Amino acid sequence: MPPAQPSTEQIHEEQLRAASGGGGVIEYLLHRVKPHLPPWLAGAGTGLAVLPAHSCWAGSTAATAGLTLASVALTGATWWAGKTTTQQRRLHSAITVAAGSSWFTAAAIAGPNAGPLGGLYFIGAPALALSWNIRQIMRRNPDATPTGSDGGLLEKVGLAKTQITRTHVAPNKATFDLQLPRGELTSEDVSKAAPLLASALDVPKNAIRVLPDPDSASRAQLTVVPLDLLKNTVPYPGPSHPGGSIADPVHVALYEDGTDGVLYFPGDPTAGRNAMHLLIMGMTGSGKSESGLTALAEILTRRDVIVWASDPSKAEQILGPLLPAIGWAALDLQSTEAMIAALKAVIPARTAWLAKYGYKQWVPECAEPQADGSPGMPYLIAWFEEAAKTLREIDEDAFTGIAQEARSAGISLVVSLQRASHTQVSTDTRASLGSSWCFGVRNDRDAGFALDDDVLDAGAAPHLWKDKKPGYSYLVANGIPETFWATPARSYLTPREYLDWAVLTFAPVRASLDPVTADAATRAAGPHFTQRTRYPLPGTTDTQPATEDTMNSHHTDDEFDDAPGDNAITAEPYDEEIDGIDPEHELPEVSRVVPLAERGPEKPREPISPSQARQAMEELLDEFEAEGRTLIGPKDFMEHCDRHGRARSWVSGQVAAFVLAGRLTETSDTGKYRIVRDDEAA
Repeated sequence: MPPAQPSTEQIHEEQLRAASGGGGVIEYLLHRVKPHLPPWLAGAGTGLAVLPAHSCWAGSTAATAGLTLASVALTGATWWAGKTTTQQRRLHSAITVAAGSSWFTAAAIAGPNAGPLGGLYFIGAPALALSWNIRQIMRRNPDATPTGSDGGLLEKVGLAKTQITRTHVAPNKATFDLQLPRGELTSEDVSKAAPLLASALDVPKNAIRVLPDPDSASRAQLTVVPLDLLKNTVPYPGPSHPGGSIADPVHVALYEDGTDGVLYFPGDPTAGRNAMHLLIMGMTGSGKSESGLTALAEILTRRDVIVWASDPSKAEQILGPLLPAIGWAALDLQSTEAMIAALKAVIPARTAWLAKYGYKQWVPECAEPQADGSPGMPYLIAWFEEAAKTLREIDEDAFTGIAQEARSAGISLVVSLQRASHTQVSTDTRASLGSSWCFGVRNDRDAGFALDDDVLDAGAAPHLWKDKKPGYSYLVANGIPETFWATPARSYLTPREYLDWAVLTFAPVRASLDPVTADAATRAAGPHFTQRTRYPLPGTTDTQPATEDTMNSHHTDDEFDDAPGDNAITAEPYDEEIDGIDPEHELPEVSRVVPLAERGPEKPREPISPSQARQAMEELLDEFEAEGRTLIGPKDFMEHCDRHGRARSWVSGQVAAFVLAGRLTETSDTGKYRIVRDDEAA
């Protein structure tokens, strides 16, 4: 905004100050009269100047022509010079010059006393002088609303009489609290004037944001951000709450003022925040899928959450790096349809469990063992990537029931697609997805599918980005203050190496599916759930044990006619020409039975807890160090993994944990690590 200018009232007070010194009444009166003398002096000077002019030019034809042309030229010059002033001042000045120059021309040729010229002078000159005095007096209006410190800018854009009540200026952000004239303007008028303000300040359209005051329609907050500080990519800083709860904020982006952009999935009864269902929308090339991977990677570093994910369109192309950490990956339409059916089935099962233990909604305590010794229930996030194909091939209302009922069961639904139009997503589903993460879109109509009208009116404009600014987005979600809804953010840039690291490092802390959810999913989805593909951890060839999810369910594969067991043997085709054996010939009778030695019963292996297993791994590392070994690798631990009751993938994760803890360091040889002694660590 321009610097503050002295008001008319301040100028008037300055004019009223008497000259310095010890003057009296006469000096005071002269000081008060001085501002009004110029019109009278001009009129008197014109009357006196006509006397010598008449003595020189009386009856001269050439002088008459010259004075007439001069009068016209002077009037035209006055009109031209007044184009930068108000219309009233321009007209007043031109009339005054035209009248004075016309009288002077006539009086110089014919004489000041000829005809009515004398009377016109003594009437017209005082009248014109008084008109300018009146104009000067009326310029001071103590009842007028002050223009404030905007230098008339708000008046130019149609917000006259608007006052700036508070100003806060940051390095790249200026915020103004506006008090609008009551009964004349509302915050909607400020939103409509935002493009004009952007033009006047020479900034992009989405650099102007307007936030209405929820308590008053005559107040609003105007924010101006002159520079785009998000144009440089922002590398992902790492997990915000490693090993923490999913109830902690999930950091996914950075706002232009440096504030973290976060998502809250579970609700918080103390803060009065509901659980979140999320719509992610953005056109091809807007960075939607890459940003989703960043959010998923952050989620998978938490200890009390399970992720089910679907992508029947691109299969492993997007979700591939995170598949080893995802509890159930549905990468075709049949599996996706089974996952939707399973979600509908687990909702009543999970709500019944929550009610049994006295929970009104999911809280972190739900994931802990309960008082009766039963296992806890982790939070469940159902993530549907490229959901347009799912909705198109299955049903546009496929998610409606889930979106309306899942939040109370400790489930968040995430639907990601390019365009959430009514032809792809039913209005009921879209209404139930209360939060949105909107990236660049093709036009303002598409923006309206993800953002509410009040957010767009406040200055959000994702259609200005299209696919030219990947990662730019607006977060309108539970727990995010409304002041940030129309503020652009940019998602972090996450390399593939980080995704692999997160999947491997946090494998030991990641939650297992609870028996209630597993049982309901087994009943609803059958072999699509029990025989789902499990993907190996990065750097290994061993799949994660499926028994963690399925051992808690009392169902077996034998209950499903179309599901052969894992140990089923497929017979090779029999060739009846081999050795001349006729397959139709009866087998001979048994003449002798040879007894085989019976295998003794296996000694059951005592289960140990994860903490005991980690302690055993540390003891192994101490043994290696005591033996004088300096270089080891995961394969050295693999020889002992069976005695710990843990899979090879778990052992690999523990080796990675030793690296992070500084007990091991990487070497130039792949798969080889050097043991760091205590004196070296110190």
